[in-house]
Amino acid sequence: MKENEPTMAEFDEGDDPVMGEMGFDDALALIKTGSRMRRAGWNGKGMFIFLVLGSEFIVNRPPLLGIYPEGTKIKHHAHIDMKTADDQVVPWLASQTDLLAEDWELMQ
Repeated sequence: MKENEPTMAEFDEGDDPVMGEMGFDDALALIKTGSRMRRAGWNGKGMFIFLVLGSEFIVNRPPLLGIYPEGTKIKHHAHIDMKTADDQVVPWLASQTDLLAEDWELMQ
């Protein structure tokens, strides 16, 4: 597991926000400090986004093994992931609605 990446046990912690609604600019600033954020408008229980810090690792399995030679050191850049309502983690890409929303909440 990468540093700053929540465990599944941490995902199950409280579902109540600790800070009320804000815009994405404030939400992004908090995400960069390691906070977990969600939108009040999302209807899935337990959904939130979080920062995954960048890291370096050695290629040793597909699909990267088909792109780089085994043993190649590559950089995995920081990005934002989402914990979904069905307890999966997926890469997250903000929609126009997400960027302009004023219903972002800080999670516990």
